[in-house]
Amino acid sequence: MQVIGLVGLPGSGKSEAAAVAAEQDVPVVTMGDVIRQACRDRGLDPATDHGEVAKALREENGPGAIAERSLPIIEDALEDSDTVVVDGIRSDVEVDRFEDAFGDAFTLVSVEAPFETRAERLDLRGRDASADEGGESLEARDQRELDFGMGRAMDGADVTVENTRSLEAFRARIREVLAGGDP
Repeated sequence: MQVIGLVGLPGSGKSEAAAVAAEQDVPVVTMGDVIRQACRDRGLDPATDHGEVAKALREENGPGAIAERSLPIIEDALEDSDTVVVDGIRSDVEVDRFEDAFGDAFTLVSVEAPFETRAERLDLRGRDASADEGGESLEARDQRELDFGMGRAMDGADVTVENTRSLEAFRARIREVLAGGDP
C-alpha cells in the first residue's frame, strides 16, 4: 500500500501530476472535490465559493476537516489499488492526519514552480491570475493557501519536484515518483 499526497501552490502542476497517475490507472482522490461537494450541499457555486467554503469547513470542523472527509474515499480506493494519489493537500495538519492514518505508506510530494511560471500557466488555463474581472488574484490565492499551513506542508515534504522544465520532463519525474523511484 502506498498513498502519495500532492501539495503545491496554484498552478504548480498538481493536476498534471494527478493526470499522470490517472494515465497509469492509479486512483486519484481530489480533496477539492470534497470542498466542491460541500459547496453544492450548501447551495453555493463551487466556482465562486470554493475558497470560502474550504475556510468554513476548517472553522466548523477543525483544520483537518477536508482530510477527514477524504479518508473514507482514499480507503475505498485502496481496496482495489496498491497506490492512491491524493491531490490538493493544503496544510501540515492534513499531512499529519494522513501520516496518522497511513504511517510509512504515506509520501508527501511538493510540486513547486516560480510565481511567474504559475501565473502564466493559470492564464493559459483561463484562470485569472490578476483578478482583473473581480476574481481572486493569484497573490490572494497563494496567501489563503499559505494561511492554511501549506508552506509548512511543502517544507516538510518527503519529495520535492521542481516543475520548471518541459512538460515531458515533469511527467517523467512524476512517473519515477509513482514507481517508487529515488526521491
